[in-house]
Amino acid sequence: MRKFMNLVLWAFVVFFVPIAAMAETVDAGDEGKRLGYALGAGLAVGLAGLGCGIGQGLTAGNTTAGIARNPGAAGSMFTNFILGMVLIESIAIYGLLIALILVFSI
Repeated sequence: MRKFMNLVLWAFVVFFVPIAAMAETVDAGDEGKRLGYALGAGLAVGLAGLGCGIGQGLTAGNTTAGIARNPGAAGSMFTNFILGMVLIESIAIYGLLIALILVFSI
């Protein structure tokens, strides 16, 4: 029952909230347009932050495990670790940039 309720909740969030925002944009004029842009900006930052947090956690955990197994390769692993973290963090910055464009486009 708990899995079903979780599925219903995520279906509501993923499908019905954006549809409601688009309907609000069409019917309510300027106020609905602001609501749709604000919802899009929040989703852009939230999903980018969620994905980057998961990616950084996996990267840091696997790098730490790799260095613990083979301390001699720590230098090359650390270089790849830093490069991976930079690329992951750039995705969060792109999400923030999209959110700022949406917020200030009105």
